[in-house]
Amino acid sequence: MSQVLITGNAGFIGAALAQRLLQEGHQVHGVDNLYDYYEVKIKHARLARLLEQDQFEFEYCDMADRNAIAHLFERKSFDVVVNLAAQAGVRYSIENPHPYVDTNLVGFVNILEGCRHSGVKHFVFASSSSVYGANTKQPFSEQDAVDHPISLYAASKKANEMLAHSYAHLYGLPCMGLRFFTVYGPWMRPDMALFKFARDIMQDQPIPVFNHGNMVRDFTYIDDIIEGVVRVMEQPASPDVNWSSDAPQPNTSDAPYKIFNIGNSDSVPLMRYTHALEDNLGKKAHMNMLPMQAGDMPSTLADTQALQAAVGFKPSTTVEEGVQRFAEWFKRYHAGEYDALSKQAAQDVLRCCASPVDHQ
Repeated sequence: MSQVLITGNAGFIGAALAQRLLQEGHQVHGVDNLYDYYEVKIKHARLARLLEQDQFEFEYCDMADRNAIAHLFERKSFDVVVNLAAQAGVRYSIENPHPYVDTNLVGFVNILEGCRHSGVKHFVFASSSSVYGANTKQPFSEQDAVDHPISLYAASKKANEMLAHSYAHLYGLPCMGLRFFTVYGPWMRPDMALFKFARDIMQDQPIPVFNHGNMVRDFTYIDDIIEGVVRVMEQPASPDVNWSSDAPQPNTSDAPYKIFNIGNSDSVPLMRYTHALEDNLGKKAHMNMLPMQAGDMPSTLADTQALQAAVGFKPSTTVEEGVQRFAEWFKRYHAGEYDALSKQAAQDVLRCCASPVDHQ
């Protein structure tokens, strides 16, 4: 049984990963500052499902608080650290840059420092398909240069990869970066398109469709993401014996460092995604066609050959399957089925906020 720290534990991917690891018998310690970028009640509901389990501990903590993070690593010993905490959202970063610096940069370094001073065996962190920025060659490969981000969020994720490599090189900390491609599914963030579309459709409100619907995404179902994360957790990054400084590959190194894409390897038009949601909700959407927004990428597609070769896994859930599962969950959430969970977890979290201690 491993001792695992998950940052951003109340988030969409963090909560799903914790559930999977708890089912497998691991001891999971989660930290989160419950930032109200989106409605906090869904974070409380995610936490409530975890707080019932004996192998789970939760601590209210802000990654940007250097002393709090240092104290955490002094008190606890972790085999693996999975950094999923981040200020997310491409559009939000255009108007509110400082949270991205605080969490995605300052907080990231605080976690790296904790790992290097406490003997963590493997540091796994979330990157993003957004790092491909202005690239147009597809599918996006980890061997492509990613030097032209088109949003602050993307730039912060590129910076995470560079910071992690420096720690792998200087201190021998095994670091694995995972570029997630448009993750969706039950318990997803309310600011993401599928959730917003579902809510607007149910409330007979028009849904905002950017670039007049001419968007293509590599949508990746949450269970596939979690399967990929769990598999790479079990294989700490190691130096690439074939890496050459004369012709350096950006996704590996002579240090214990690797980068992988995790995507479905399927370019899905936004309108196919939307029609699948309409079919499963049993209602037609009223669409407000809008121009492209700054910072958006018109198309994404993941090359996942490296991931498949390394861990023998390739995401495969179709959009139709994944949207159906999301819609089934959303109807229950929209009807208030999880409100009691949210309220109970909120009370537990308030106690943690008043005195940050382990909560079992």
